[in-house]
Amino acid sequence: MERIECDRMFIAVMETGSFTAAAQRLNTSHGQASKLISRLERELGVNLLRRSTRSLTPTEVGRAYYEQIRQLIADYDALNDSVRNTSNSPSGTLRISAPVTFGTLKLPHLLIEFARQYPDIELDVHFADRAVNVVDEGFDLALRIGNLEDSNLIARKLSDIRIVLVASQEYLSRRGVPMHWQQLIEHDCIVDTNFRDPYQWPFRDENQGISTQPVQGRMKLSNAEVCLNAAIAGLGISRLPTFVVSEALKRGEIQSVLTAFEAPPMGLYAVYPPAKYLAHKSRVLIDFLAAAFSGKPTWDTSL
Repeated sequence: MERIECDRMFIAVMETGSFTAAAQRLNTSHGQASKLISRLERELGVNLLRRSTRSLTPTEVGRAYYEQIRQLIADYDALNDSVRNTSNSPSGTLRISAPVTFGTLKLPHLLIEFARQYPDIELDVHFADRAVNVVDEGFDLALRIGNLEDSNLIARKLSDIRIVLVASQEYLSRRGVPMHWQQLIEHDCIVDTNFRDPYQWPFRDENQGISTQPVQGRMKLSNAEVCLNAAIAGLGISRLPTFVVSEALKRGEIQSVLTAFEAPPMGLYAVYPPAKYLAHKSRVLIDFLAAAFSGKPTWDTSL
């Protein structure tokens, strides 16, 4: 067990880049972190890290050891968790990443209910619009929206998310209602820069394929709720997820446009590191979210 403790600390040092950050991740002291790494190096008979007053870098042997031990420890933890929790309630800390707007609008009540159902699981939830490095940053899983890039992560689709175009009646009365997506070149577009390609808006074309329209406008914002507020204020047309705009649509503050050309929905995914055994704590959360989002209407409710 002492050797596993040393290996865990080495993995944390490699992934955080410092003894201090690694110690914080594992809830111990800087001195204990340094001591565990020194013990590991003595047992292996090699230097795993190059230390200086300004930097901490892995040796070639250290980097190779990290690539192997990281997966072994992950498999060990997952197997241990799987066996231990076959009859017991799932337990442990779940470190999760989720997009800011989706996380703040749609996850709080679900996370609260999950915490009630699984009192032995500690939730450590980070809201960020960047695509975190799940493995290197020590996350158990991340929620992502959109088409996933190829990676070594495992992905489970939880739901579809529709993306629609909206504008205020005041704006449309003043500038006209676009009847075709190519007419957007004549309009002020409020761009949500969190999309992967924010200035190319996709549409289902007349041949049932997907075409894109370049857009422009003076409002470029990295937050969907702020984009919605700008659209309500009559500053242009914005392209946003239905979970952001559904309530404003119900209240009549905005209306949808170009619905006949709406592109296929994006996916909401749970992604997690590959392992021979998925930790029980992760599995119950993924199953919980999948059940919560299944069968949801895609227009005027949560998704």
